[in-house]
Amino acid sequence: MTTRRPDERIARFIARSLGEARTVLNVGAGAGSYEGIGGTVTAVEPSAAMRARRPDGLPQAVDAVAEDLPFPDDAFDAAMTLFSVHQWSDVPAGLREMRRVTRGPVTVLTCDPALVRDFWLYAYAPEVLDTEARRYPPVAEIADALGGTVSVEAVPIPFDCTDGFNEAYYGRPEMLLDPAARQACSAWSFVGDDTREHFDRTLREDLDSGAWDERLGHLRARSSYQGSLVVVRSVP
Repeated sequence: MTTRRPDERIARFIARSLGEARTVLNVGAGAGSYEGIGGTVTAVEPSAAMRARRPDGLPQAVDAVAEDLPFPDDAFDAAMTLFSVHQWSDVPAGLREMRRVTRGPVTVLTCDPALVRDFWLYAYAPEVLDTEARRYPPVAEIADALGGTVSVEAVPIPFDCTDGFNEAYYGRPEMLLDPAARQACSAWSFVGDDTREHFDRTLREDLDSGAWDERLGHLRARSSYQGSLVVVRSVP
């Protein structure tokens, strides 16, 4: 079972940001998560392995990078990039290219690095969230590159979120004891076995003793969580 499946509530949030766009560019599209949210999608993905993972029914992705999009100016009604900008070699250049080829809103789903370390995971595996905070570009950098009228909105993370990034387990800490769940979050691949073993041992101890629930058990009763997940939206 995959731990990274599009969450319909996050999908609705993205769809509202895109508005009534009929043509949508998806940059860093990967295997096509969230492409069924409306409009005709043109996907861009530079990784052959990820392009091969796109399911039947989705259009073939264009082999290109964000920094050099092979489309004319104003080619799309809207554009989006989801959990992708932190993997680009030149974030401002890629965002400027998205703005160039888009006549309407550009939507960036990302994590605010200023908020990443606020998550409880930092007490158990600070190296993981330090890695995430270093990789994600500052929100101000994204806004400056896109230009236009920019809004930044926090995305509520549902308790039973199906898209298994770290904060999706804010009230289900036991889930992160599953190596498969951790493997689905790329930041875990940048740390060593000692970090993973320390995390596993200390979290298990706190769950078994009740220490985690004494400090953080209130999170188990929250229907949603406001963490570092944000949508940065720019309109010309």
